[in-house]
Amino acid sequence: MIVKACISGLSRLLIIPTSLLTIAIGATYSAVAQNKLYNPVALPPSNEVRDQLTENDIPTGQGGFARDYLVKFTKGDNVAIDLTSDSFDAMVMLLAADGTTISENDDGPDGTTNSLLFTRIKATGTYVVRVRAFGETGVGNFRLKVTRLRPA
Repeated sequence: MIVKACISGLSRLLIIPTSLLTIAIGATYSAVAQNKLYNPVALPPSNEVRDQLTENDIPTGQGGFARDYLVKFTKGDNVAIDLTSDSFDAMVMLLAADGTTISENDDGPDGTTNSLLFTRIKATGTYVVRVRAFGETGVGNFRLKVTRLRPA
């Protein structure tokens, strides 16, 4: 009876460290997996890209998908971000490094579903330009161009 009680107590002691080890490994794996999942692409030096929005991109939580591009701006830059697509209703967003939305645009001034965003940068740093479809669905080819506007 004493041996049975000791074995029962020992198995309880082993379950707790094993459970903690499992939790620690799971949390580490999750953190590594999250880092691999989100990997925004640096905008090329031309500040223009032709790409494709797919169902393998970032889920927006609203049924659609998004693709992110990194771009560096300097305080005081005036920028125009032009997003065009014949495949989906284009929406462009400018996000700060912490993920907050600086500005966004769904439809450009030409009456189409393309997007044109004008903004002035308030702080030097790396920003995210997010390409997405307006609404729940939309994938396909697009062209993104970022222009730093110069005074005349």
